[in-house]
Amino acid sequence: MSSRPAGGGRAGRGREARVRVGVVGQAAFGRDVLEALLSAGEEVVGVSAPLAPEGAADPLAGAASEAGIPVLDTGSLREPAPLEELRSWAPELLVFAFVTEIVTRDVLAVPRHGTIQYHPSLLPRHRGRSAMNWAIASGDPVTGLTIFWVDEGVDTGPVLLQREVPIGPDDTVGSLYFDRLYPMGVEALVEAVALVAAGRAPRIEQDDALATYEPAMGRRHASVDWSRAARPLYDHIRGCDPQPGASASLHGLEIRLFDAALSPASGRTPPGTVLARTEAGAVEVAVIGGVLTVGRAQRPGERKRPAAELLQPGDRLERTA
Repeated sequence: MSSRPAGGGRAGRGREARVRVGVVGQAAFGRDVLEALLSAGEEVVGVSAPLAPEGAADPLAGAASEAGIPVLDTGSLREPAPLEELRSWAPELLVFAFVTEIVTRDVLAVPRHGTIQYHPSLLPRHRGRSAMNWAIASGDPVTGLTIFWVDEGVDTGPVLLQREVPIGPDDTVGSLYFDRLYPMGVEALVEAVALVAAGRAPRIEQDDALATYEPAMGRRHASVDWSRAARPLYDHIRGCDPQPGASASLHGLEIRLFDAALSPASGRTPPGTVLARTEAGAVEVAVIGGVLTVGRAQRPGERKRPAAELLQPGDRLERTA
């Protein structure tokens, strides 16, 4: 199920209305948005992307350079020099494709049509940079994506369009993003640009009474509470996979858990107890009302490995401090 903008629809390749687009983003998602915009015939007048580690080109910057598009390598548009270069492109619309910085009023004033951004939730629910993590960890049955008009708040601007997707009972952040919300997000940004160019892009104010905001999901949110019932415990583990990785303590040492599955079961074994190893190298762990199969595990600073290499029957996993 998906909701479409008022008077919406996809603008065809043969349309005459175009806008001068500046793309601000990073990584593979930013690159794919740029390439999709170019394939749709949009006029991209400049790209801003951060320098990758060790000075290597970010994928977005690399794709822009190959296409002959001016590239602004910067970690922030708050400084005067990057802002002046952005203005020199004379963009009519800025497209934010994977931007984590809260931009200033000066940046937002540059494009005459405004700035649009992709967010992987159905705003106003799950504002913040870990929207997918919290949607899964909260047990939401449905999520989606929003293309919204950027303002000076955190994911608070008016909605341009949204797409809805179900969250499967075994989805992780990885499967939800890469299988659905990533490709859908690329397509939605291209559609949104066409709607702006055609003068048919709505601005639907968010209802703040329905808003939720969660912090970036980090290590302090990842600890598994073995006193929880099977389903919410499993939702929490899925919401931490692959990052930051759900964490448990074994003999005072942290172990992170990945590739989990849940089966209903009854028993009196204390939750967190490793019951068995499987032929596939996983381990089965007792939880309240079920058995949690953990496919891979990881000690901090080490690689992920089959869980049976780090855990054995009789081990008792506890909550990290």
